[in-house]
Amino acid sequence: MAALATPAPPSEAPADPPDVRAVGRELVRAMPRLSRSPAAVAERRMMATLMERPELRAALFRFVDVRPACRTRADVARHLAELLAEADPEGAARLAGGLASSRAGRLPVALAASAAVRHTATRFIVGEDPAGALREIERLWRRGVATSVDLLGEATVTEAEADAYAARCQEALRTLTAAAATWPARPKLERDAAGAIPRVNLSVKVSALTPLLRPYAPERGIAGARARLREILRAARELGAHVHVDVESLDTRDSVVGLTTSLLSEPEFADGPSAGIVLQAYLVDSPRHLDELLAWNAAQGRTTPLTIRLVKGAYWDHEVVEARRNGWAPPVFTERAECDRNFEALSRRLIDESPRVRAAIASHNVRSIAHAAAYADARGRDVELQILRGLGDDVQDALAATGRRVRCYCPVGDLVAGMAYLVRRLLENTSNDSFLGARAMGEDLDSLLEAP
Repeated sequence: MAALATPAPPSEAPADPPDVRAVGRELVRAMPRLSRSPAAVAERRMMATLMERPELRAALFRFVDVRPACRTRADVARHLAELLAEADPEGAARLAGGLASSRAGRLPVALAASAAVRHTATRFIVGEDPAGALREIERLWRRGVATSVDLLGEATVTEAEADAYAARCQEALRTLTAAAATWPARPKLERDAAGAIPRVNLSVKVSALTPLLRPYAPERGIAGARARLREILRAARELGAHVHVDVESLDTRDSVVGLTTSLLSEPEFADGPSAGIVLQAYLVDSPRHLDELLAWNAAQGRTTPLTIRLVKGAYWDHEVVEARRNGWAPPVFTERAECDRNFEALSRRLIDESPRVRAAIASHNVRSIAHAAAYADARGRDVELQILRGLGDDVQDALAATGRRVRCYCPVGDLVAGMAYLVRRLLENTSNDSFLGARAMGEDLDSLLEAP
């Protein structure tokens, strides 16, 4: 579906909060020093090469995508050789391709490729299941970092898979709640001006709660997801946990948001659980969408404020391709500066709504984070900063070290279930527009903190 036409944010943003550069510099100073271990140096070199070589990046992403289907070491080596040879037939990849094509070379190439995929996956995924992730989740809590657990598994294709996902969500809530009872007190993470903040936070995808969520007939899929999401909300209310409903592509956004708000409007959920929804700043109509969310929230009598997680958005390519295929104007901002200005404008609006709304600003861009933190400081309002596991670890550590509330979005699941998620994260991490990439390439901090 095409986005509704709405005015873009003003080309010139309002004046910065007074301390935005000071906050940004404080965060960068608090970031851990770049590791000089051979593995870390090799990874930075690999990321730099991927940023410079889009064809090689595409080949490696395709390898990550097909790796779970490889049954033998020979399969691994053959796929790697073919993809690298296609991407760079004359360059350094020819060596790996030659090794992989020989019987003697297949074993080391296959072992190295498999190990690289596993290493990459563990960078983003904290465990195969909630029980297996508890050690890392508790470690983060003790370091002053809250978490939101995401059970990997993209769109389901059968009712049985949807039932299984819903059951996994409820079991995850029970497992995490039992463990969280033993964690030490962290006042910054557990209370704000609106009241208590649950220790346990679970992110849920409606596309995994029904096999029938289709852009051309979303109501049918939503009907199937309603009962499953209601049971998850009931479990969260009973356990005192938070449920956050993720929003994916635009063609199902309104249906997912409508399902979430209609359930939360029911009398049985007037006193909980704590719940939230996602707002995507790369969508041109996001200011209007925020108007609708705030109007709905103001009309409710719920005792727990709605949490709105503001993100840039992870489906830009999908939205642009769909728009072009259908002859629509792109529903997303096509200029980075426009999206950044919109993100900051939405951040200010959300922070101004505290404590009626809990603002959760999710970004790895230190300029965006510093702007939100400085604005909240200037207004005397609460704000939570959020990062993705594996992408914003340095930013996360800096936020915790400087006494700010930070939450890490932590995927949990096996490699096959998480493959689509993993590929999106790799694309984001090697984007030439990312702050992480710019910092790694040595770009001047003052320029990175300039207003968009």
